[in-house]
Amino acid sequence: MQPNNKTYLFEEAPIPTAVAKLAIPTIISSLVTVLYNLADTYFVGMLNDPIQNSAVTLAAPVMLAFYAINNLFGVGSSSLMSRSLGCRDYDTVAKSSAFGFYCSLFCGLLFSLLCFAFQSPLLDLLGADETTQEATNGYMLWTVYLGAAPTILNVVLAYLVRAEGSAIHASVGTMSGCLLNIVLDPIFILPWGLNMGAAGAGLATFLSNCVACLYYFVLLHVRRGHTYVCVDFRHLSFERHLVGSVCKVGIPAAIQNLLNVTGMTILNNFTSAYRADAVAAMGICQKLAQVPMYASMGFSQGVMPLVSYNYSSGNIKRMKSSVKLSGALSVSLLLVLSVLFQLFPRFFVSLFMKTPEVVEYGSHFLRGMAIAQPLMCIDFLAVGVFQAVGLGSYALAFAILRKVVLEIPALIILNAIFPLYGLAYAQTCAESVLAVAAVITLIRLFRRFEKERASRLESI
Repeated sequence: MQPNNKTYLFEEAPIPTAVAKLAIPTIISSLVTVLYNLADTYFVGMLNDPIQNSAVTLAAPVMLAFYAINNLFGVGSSSLMSRSLGCRDYDTVAKSSAFGFYCSLFCGLLFSLLCFAFQSPLLDLLGADETTQEATNGYMLWTVYLGAAPTILNVVLAYLVRAEGSAIHASVGTMSGCLLNIVLDPIFILPWGLNMGAAGAGLATFLSNCVACLYYFVLLHVRRGHTYVCVDFRHLSFERHLVGSVCKVGIPAAIQNLLNVTGMTILNNFTSAYRADAVAAMGICQKLAQVPMYASMGFSQGVMPLVSYNYSSGNIKRMKSSVKLSGALSVSLLLVLSVLFQLFPRFFVSLFMKTPEVVEYGSHFLRGMAIAQPLMCIDFLAVGVFQAVGLGSYALAFAILRKVVLEIPALIILNAIFPLYGLAYAQTCAESVLAVAAVITLIRLFRRFEKERASRLESI
């Protein structure tokens, strides 16, 4: 495919316009994703059965593990696509998108097979006991054993489409599946429908992800010849430069998510020692905390193509301004959400379950988690910049610092000092350090890029 008017968005459009066109659709689709995640918790919570609600919570680390594959091939391939677009290297653009698509498909199928083969030890690892194991396994049948491939492909295709600047199409694809999931949830979960409980939530998720994948396949077919995204098997390549460039960004991003899975598993195992009510409350608060978290991810993912393109083309000033504007907007948004969670925690928790014990636990958990949100968006934006410019090692360092050095030790220490309730403040401890580290690292990084750019201009 030849260059088209998408280059205007990356090169010439006013920065607020470019950020808005790329970030706003991504944020909206991210929030719709949160809404559909909340829908599972909401409709399962309507059963007023902590065991069914705990099943969704306990399976969450496995669902989060999908993002390791999403990030390996979605973030890695899309970053290379955007940087190659900035260099006008359209052959690499096609090869990187085909590589990301087929590798994510293979890994999704392999992930399902392994989880199914080792389901018993996996359920034990997740913290499921004799009361929650059956419900957890029923939910995972559809979301993991059968649903890993469409769930992963859905996200990876959105990354690839967004990499060429088609943020609206990427968002429509994601939202089509999410909205269908919200419609199907009550039909499959509640007694007046199929009365499947947590398993019904899993079935709704499986079908919605299949529909989202179908949208992307139809989109690519209709736009063939007018899109940079290529899923033609003939363009699948394992050239050393291609694989190395994708993995350089993708592997640290995947490790980051595996560390997130580890942290969530430890958190759920600590919480499960305090009965199903506490597990259900923690699950509700984790889902509520996803609203600001996904908004942060929307900003960082939305501006990644803009950052990658301008870094590759040498326009460091435009790249820097885009990051500054995104940072200011995301911090402002998350401050508002954090204040709302602090002021009305019981209201938000009771939207999902009205069991007094669950609401009591949840109100304390949500207040602790809310403090971390404005700080977290600074960390996410910095990691997005590292991924966009190909500095996967920086992203990996931040991931290790977040989980291994700060958050997991904080979980252990705070749970020992303040049993159960201290768990909700571990992320705040980690993000307080990471936010400062992110600002300092970005400032130094921008100065380095500007010096490198000036040196190249002097040598011409």
